[in-house]
Amino acid sequence: MNKTKNKNLCVFCGSKNGRDISYSVFSQKVGKELAKRNIGLVYGGGNIGLMGDISNEVLKYNGKVTGVIPEFMRDKELANNGITELIVVNTMHDRKFKMTELSDGFIVLPGGIGTMDEFFEIWTWTQLGLISKPIGIMNYKGFYDPLKEFIDKLNSEGFLSERTLELVSWGDKIEILLDEMGF
Repeated sequence: MNKTKNKNLCVFCGSKNGRDISYSVFSQKVGKELAKRNIGLVYGGGNIGLMGDISNEVLKYNGKVTGVIPEFMRDKELANNGITELIVVNTMHDRKFKMTELSDGFIVLPGGIGTMDEFFEIWTWTQLGLISKPIGIMNYKGFYDPLKEFIDKLNSEGFLSERTLELVSWGDKIEILLDEMGF
């Protein structure tokens, strides 16, 4: 656990809460752990869903929160104007690029297609050597078991190398995953 240098962690997660309240409770736990470790949160800038849960929890424990949101989504995702810094960009690609620029690593919490888009693009950038930052999947309650199975199938069928597989850490306990990622 590195407590000497302030780091920023980008969290990709849902703009919805999901059907099970435990997703919200878990995202709050992640937010509290980030604040406890003095890790700044970089995220999509919304005030709804798991995005709102995690950002508000980091703020509750006096942590730093930087949101990045495209102009056209400010109203749709109800931009969180109470965060440390809200950066408004033009496009979704600009959003991902800015979040990458501001972050020392990435964690994926439960979410939908937007979360998957962010994860796969960052993983691709890492695989291509465009960036070199740790990526972690929080497999809370087995949420990402089907994704893991699919990724393993890509590997077993020869479409994904072992080296590419090793670029992503998987875990179900935030404290352990953060430690493994050097946070």
